[in-house]
Parts: sequence; C-alpha cells; structure tokens
Amino acid sequence: MVRMVRATQLLHPQREPAVPRPAATVLLLRDTAAGLEVLMTRRSATASFAPGAYVFPGGGIDAADAAAHDLAAHRPGLQALQLTQAIAAIRESFEELGILLARHRDGRPLAAADLAALDRRAPFAAQCRERGLVLAADQVFLLAHWITDRDLPRRFDVPFLVARMPHGQAPVADEAEQFEPVWVRPAEALARHRDGRFFMIFPTIRTLERLEKYADVDAVLAACAGEQPLWTSCPRAGYVQGAEARFMEHEMPYGELALVSPDGQIVHRLDWQAEQPVQLLKNLARLTASNPGVMTGPGTNSYVVGDPDTGYIVIDPGPDDPAHQERLWRAANGDIRMIVCTHSHADHSPGARPLQALCRHQPPILGLPSAPTARPASAFTPDRALADGEVLALAGHGRTHSLKVLHTPGHAANHLCLVLLEDGLLFSGDHVLNGSTTVVDPPDGDMTAYLESLDRLSAACEEFGIEFILPAHGHALGFARQAIATLKAHRLQREAKIVAAMRQRPHGTLEDWVELAYADVPPRMWPVAQRSLLAHVQRIEALQLAG
Repeated sequence: MVRMVRATQLLHPQREPAVPRPAATVLLLRDTAAGLEVLMTRRSATASFAPGAYVFPGGGIDAADAAAHDLAAHRPGLQALQLTQAIAAIRESFEELGILLARHRDGRPLAAADLAALDRRAPFAAQCRERGLVLAADQVFLLAHWITDRDLPRRFDVPFLVARMPHGQAPVADEAEQFEPVWVRPAEALARHRDGRFFMIFPTIRTLERLEKYADVDAVLAACAGEQPLWTSCPRAGYVQGAEARFMEHEMPYGELALVSPDGQIVHRLDWQAEQPVQLLKNLARLTASNPGVMTGPGTNSYVVGDPDTGYIVIDPGPDDPAHQERLWRAANGDIRMIVCTHSHADHSPGARPLQALCRHQPPILGLPSAPTARPASAFTPDRALADGEVLALAGHGRTHSLKVLHTPGHAANHLCLVLLEDGLLFSGDHVLNGSTTVVDPPDGDMTAYLESLDRLSAACEEFGIEFILPAHGHALGFARQAIATLKAHRLQREAKIVAAMRQRPHGTLEDWVELAYADVPPRMWPVAQRSLLAHVQRIEALQLAG
C-alpha cells in the first residue's frame, strides 16, 4: 500500500505531465588504442527536442517497426516490445547516419555496394525485405531505460541500446536532423561538455558517466547480457544556486523533489541555509540548524508539523542555539502545542527547554529519557515519556495531523521515530539519514537493536503506506522501503567485511580491523567508523558469527 500525500497539503497546483512517446536510441561502440569510443552526432539547431545537442542516433518508434519482426534476427526470449525497439534503433541509425546493423540471409556481411543501393529516405523495411537482408537485432542489447523529465513539454519513453559498430562502415550524417558525426571517448565528451564545447542533455551526460568505467565493447555487452536495463530513470529538477539542476533516483535530492512537486514542475530550491524555513508541504516545514559538520552534514533538521488552524508540533528542536529556537518559534507563529525529541544527542534535544520557554503556553517536551548508557552530553529528561504506538494529534477546522510513535533503539537507546499517518511520512531522526550511514556508538548504541529497528521501520512503511522519509540530516528520501532495505544491506555487507578482518587478524585490535573493513572509507574517517565497528564486533561476538 502507498498512501499518497494529501492533495490538500501540496504547495503547488498539479498539472498532468505530457504523455511520453515511444522512441529508441542506440549507442554504437568501437574499440581503439585509446580506449572505448561511442558515436555521437549534433542535432539540428531547429530541432524540436534538444536543439544543438550532441546525442546518440535514435528517434521515434513507428508502426512499421512493429511490423518488421520477420526481418530481424533476435535472441531467444526477447520480448516483442524489445524487438520493436531494436528495429527502430537500427532504422534510425541508418536514416540518420547511413549505418546499417544487418547481414544477408546467408550470413554474409554487408558490402559497400549493398549500402549504396539503399535509399535512406525510402521506406526502410521494404528495401531490406526486397534485398533479402536480416536486421541484426540479435546484436543490439539493452543498456538503460530513460523517461523524459515530467516538466518538459515533449517527452519520450526510450531504451538506450548498445551495439558494436559494424566493420567496414562509416557514419555519414543526413545533414537534416543530424550533423557532425564524431567518435569520442566518454571521458573526452564529458570534459568537452564541462568546457562548454560539447553541449549535451542530462540523460546523455549520465549515460556517458556510466559508460566511462568500461574498458572495451566486450565489457559493455557483457554487462548488458541480463536483458534488463542497468538503470531506469525519469529525472527530476530543482534549483541549486539559482540554476536548474537535474537528478536521478539514486541521488540525494530526488526524493525531496518528488515530495514537493510530484508532477515534476521546477519550483523547489535545494540549497542549504539556516535562516529561513523550507516549506515542503502546507503542513510541513524544515528548519536546519547552523551546525554543519562531518557528523551533521548540512546541519540538524528540525521539522514543524501542522497549520494555523491546528497549531504545530516541533520535531527535534536541535542544539542550544537561541537564533535557531527563535526561528522555530516564528515558523509556528508561536503556536507550538508539543515539542518532540527523537533522541537525546546534543544536536537534537538541548534546544527543547529554550524553545519551550519562548512559548506562552509552555508546550510539553516529549520523548524518551536518556538511558544510563548515554554520555553526559546526551542527558535528557522529557516532561512525559512517549509510549510505543501512541498517537500525537493536532486538529482544527476539520483537519487532523496525527503522529504515531515508534520506539527504534539502536543509534541511541532512547531513539524513536514518528509517522505522519495522514500523509504517509516517516520522521526518522538519526536512524535513517540521506547521504550517509548513522553511527552506532556503544554502549548507548547497539547494532542488533539498530538492525531490528530497521526491520520495524520497513514493516511500518508497508502498514502505513510510507513513501517518504524525513531524516534529521539531509534532504527528504523517496522510495522509503527501498532506502531502508539498501541501508540494511549496506550494514550487513560492512559486517561481513568486519568478520573477514577478524578472521584474517584473529588477535587484532579495532585499529587493525578498521583498516581492513573500512578500506573504502577515507582514513580521516576511521576514528568515527571505529565506533560503529565496535558495535558490529559486539554483535558478531554475541552471535558467534566470526567462527
């Protein structure tokens, strides 16, 4: 079940994005002494889509492509749609660049005379059928699946296919839609783009960034052998330093853009600042404390939930920073009904008492008291301890905002999360972050409890239809269950590295093991990583995982 954010809480009127048109693109690849190269061309400056951009050959799928299956050799099990897409890509590469991925029915490769006999402006399939040619769809593989961004007026649903450049052929642009065919290494194309000499659109850039890591054509084709796209993306855009910036699903701002602007309109500013509240929904604002750092990222997020008719709940009032508490008070127009601390760490709870003192009616401070295992700087006593499963509700003028409490020990013994039930939002405190993994620091932190709490949050996502996570550090996260699953998998993968390190150096110290298990982390971060490593070691020893 997915519970959508209430339409009444969205900040911007929604409009239906343009329907994507089916299309296909092919990356023609070749090996050179300098490395892998891809064929690109420049689109006409008057083109209706991506004018002047360097692109891979391709275009729309038409009815004739679906009717030409009998002309194409294909791999067993290839679905009809995939075959149509491959045929469309082959046709487009011929019409635009004069390159034909085909052979004679007896297996002979095409000769120059065969290509010369074909008219790039005449019906494609009829010519191939007349000359007994077989389209080499069996040599075309699926690399990626792109869907044009929701904000654009012309949209395409397009597989990015890959194929080896046929031997003995040379590209010749049609000089109508495409110009200046060029063979280029992915890294070179990206460098030219950065220098302003090779304009490319977002999907092209991101595809070249992925392609850059492959040494040769065989490596690319081997990666595509599973017949599934290596990635699928419908990007989203927001503003960074006043300029439009686009992001794929795995990138940190994507979830926040989906939350604020589901239909893809470019309306949201992603820059971090501590002076003004960032309105995410009508009933949700974020204020980030001015405490950026290695452990806090851009700063600690405080959230203000509610509206003028219901009053407000403040989640995580932050460090003891009078300016931050005053901004929270002003964001709620002074009408704060409750203050909730997800846990007692020094960047989350010390602001509770000063914020309470600003309020005329002294709202209760809620949370869980710090455990005896907490460090002195994390001492915290709420006015009332929250019960697991209880619901904190704001109501007024027919609207309700209900926060359900979930006890989630692990990062801290007194950690809790909150679910905004009406909108399917999870306030995760430090249990789930955006852009980093949280530190689990014994004795107050416990790795087994942390992993079990992740399981509980995953179950809550299913039960309450949670799609978005609001962390205490970083932008909002989308794909909530996937994010939690990825986080758990990462922790268990790290644990496997720690087990291997312990077996390799059975009499080693934490310093010995962190060097092996966190080799992919900059050494400057090892002292911090060592705290979570200790939590893993305690779990490994308790469960006898190291053997």
